[in-house]
Amino acid sequence: MAVQEANPTGTGYGADAGAHEGGCACGDCPHGVREGHRRAVAAFLLKREEFAAGQGLPAAVAHSASASRQWVSEELAQAAELVAERGRAEGAAWLARLWRRTAVVVWAAVVLLLLGQALTAIGSGWSAARTAGLLAALVVAGALTAASWFHRARGGVLAPVIGEDNRLSTSRAVAASWVLLLAYAVLVLVGQLAVASEHRERDALIAGLELARGAGVVTVLAVVCGIAVVVRRVVGLRVQGQRLQKVRADRPRAADLLTDDAGRGCFADIQYVVISAVALVFAAVRLARRPDQLPDLPWGLAVVVLVSAATYLAGKYAEGGRPVILSVVRAREAGDLDAPIRTGDDIEIRGTGFVPTGAQGADRLARMVVRVGTVHVHVPLVPVRGGFDNPTDALLTVPVPVEVEPGRVEVQVVTAAGVETNRYTIDVTD
Repeated sequence: MAVQEANPTGTGYGADAGAHEGGCACGDCPHGVREGHRRAVAAFLLKREEFAAGQGLPAAVAHSASASRQWVSEELAQAAELVAERGRAEGAAWLARLWRRTAVVVWAAVVLLLLGQALTAIGSGWSAARTAGLLAALVVAGALTAASWFHRARGGVLAPVIGEDNRLSTSRAVAASWVLLLAYAVLVLVGQLAVASEHRERDALIAGLELARGAGVVTVLAVVCGIAVVVRRVVGLRVQGQRLQKVRADRPRAADLLTDDAGRGCFADIQYVVISAVALVFAAVRLARRPDQLPDLPWGLAVVVLVSAATYLAGKYAEGGRPVILSVVRAREAGDLDAPIRTGDDIEIRGTGFVPTGAQGADRLARMVVRVGTVHVHVPLVPVRGGFDNPTDALLTVPVPVEVEPGRVEVQVVTAAGVETNRYTIDVTD
């Protein structure tokens, strides 16, 4: 992985730490990993554009269209694998650094809470509720910081909300937000109960924990936590049943909360996050106004959150689907005569779902395989300016290998996610 032109010695943070600045791409420091990935991406894009323009082909293969296509595909696949390797290294380094950033954000929130309490205390004076709120924030921040340290290699405090596909999970993030708010609210009540001196005041604080006052927020908490568990189970079963294609991301991103695996905005996720955030803000304001009881979320707002959660869950059930071959025909160039499929001919496989969401990268496209009879044919990468003309989500072009025996032959596509399509029978003649 290491690229040593910028730092031949490959040293770390010791006496030669200055060598890791500027254009370092050694991989021994965060900047080097990031710069190495950037260089690999730039080199791949340059190579792809050159091949798309018909440049860079060796004379030995330039005379044959099939040979040149295969050579270009192999070169791009190797370059794409290097990009993917550098991307994974950068993602791991980014996750290792993330725990410090999350810890800083947590303690910055504590400081902002202190400033807010100090400003609102002007005129009304400092109260026991403010002290309890600050102490509860310190306890929560300390617990989150400790968790960040123990999970520092997996993103710190964000580790519980990172899914198996290395993306931020919307359902887990929403559930974790409600859990943190309710835990903080209970700690505020505990702090006030600890310093309460009068029997009547203690009874009032204990009554603030009764279900009648917090039924709405408790119901929402139960539903969103249940949704997080159910969604994980649903996705796992659909992946195992080959009804959903999932590919692993290089690293989690904040946009994962609002988008699908391909980075496109997802309505089900967006509405769930927005409505949950609005309800959380309302509950936090109610807690600030009435710190002696659980946030009394109105049933109207609670039902809105439940409807949003149901929509999100329905969206998870509806997404995905198995890739399907609809037809297979002989590829025909301009001027070719109509003819049956013979060995050595190119065939077009038409269907849907060949490229899973999130698998648009060249390293994932290069993993696609077409099974023609008993022969496995890797789908060649055909570059065009700005992307690839083959493979696409609805069309694949592959040659029929000479090892295929004439007769009725089954064709099947294996996607980058490892999902197999239906079998389609074609006739191969001599």
